[in-house]
Amino acid sequence: MVFRIHFTAEDLARTKVAEAPMPLVELNQAARALQGRDQSARLSSWRNRSLTQLSATARTALDFIPSVGWSPTFIGAPQAGSPQELIEQVRATPTRQIQTALETILPQDSRSRVPSLTRRLTDPDFLGLVCDGLGALHEVLLAPYWPQIVDAYTADRSMRMRQVLHGGVEQLLIQANPTRMRWKAPVLEIRTPTDNTEYDLHLEGRGLLLLPSMWMLTSPVIHYDAEPQPAISYPALPDQPLRRLTAFASTASPAKATAPVAALLGATRAAVLTAIAEHPGCSTTELATYVGLASSSASEHATVLREAGLITTIRHRNTALHSPSQLGLSLLNRTSARFV
Repeated sequence: MVFRIHFTAEDLARTKVAEAPMPLVELNQAARALQGRDQSARLSSWRNRSLTQLSATARTALDFIPSVGWSPTFIGAPQAGSPQELIEQVRATPTRQIQTALETILPQDSRSRVPSLTRRLTDPDFLGLVCDGLGALHEVLLAPYWPQIVDAYTADRSMRMRQVLHGGVEQLLIQANPTRMRWKAPVLEIRTPTDNTEYDLHLEGRGLLLLPSMWMLTSPVIHYDAEPQPAISYPALPDQPLRRLTAFASTASPAKATAPVAALLGATRAAVLTAIAEHPGCSTTELATYVGLASSSASEHATVLREAGLITTIRHRNTALHSPSQLGLSLLNRTSARFV
């Protein structure tokens, strides 16, 4: 399939990377990855663990999120919020909206692989069962790994912002997913392996929302009917295969972090962590400026923080970019709470 997204100057000005991962988008990507047969080395352990934990209710929801092909857009909308809030929004989806979504797919032939129970989604009781299944899927597929997902998302977003600073939004579109996405100004051309159909989407001043995802390898997912602007998911951190490989490994023993965390009990290092939290994506030189240190000292402190799991560091060109991890943010929040 070739999907062409048409931009105006106003669209380029409003195109951005989402500030945080969106739970239902990530859940849909994880569900597809669970059933896929690619990326086996990277996701095999996670798949094996997850499949043994799925309840019958979770598998009901899984039927509507196949590894490839159509999935109801209203159960994977790119919206911010807690998983519980978003699932309740799905539960409250108006019947007419569901019918409209189904009308776009049910008349198609058998190649669309639409589940036999799809028509029952207009039944509030059955939709409620599917929503219960979404919650069960989230507890197995996402909840145990959410801090790693957020950290990777933050790191990728920092890198993308650097691309914008150096080359504008067009550079961001060029580098987001060069395997599947080609920028041919003023059109972003996207190729997916599903069929030979061609589509055109005119943004009409709304811009495009970019969503990095740790679950994807190459094929983007286009949320063409998302509000208030269309969105597209693309692989996060494609240049860091080791990080992608270990992101969904079993949680490491916390004892391994004891020594590095103990090394953080100094005023200077605490100031470095605070500066990174206040300026996510900052370079080592910028960090040194914020804290009033030599660049070499800032780099040393950042190394200790990274080894403790309190920050993440990625490289863009020859520059190291530092962002706080969820553990680091939690540590700062807990410390601050004691003095409130």
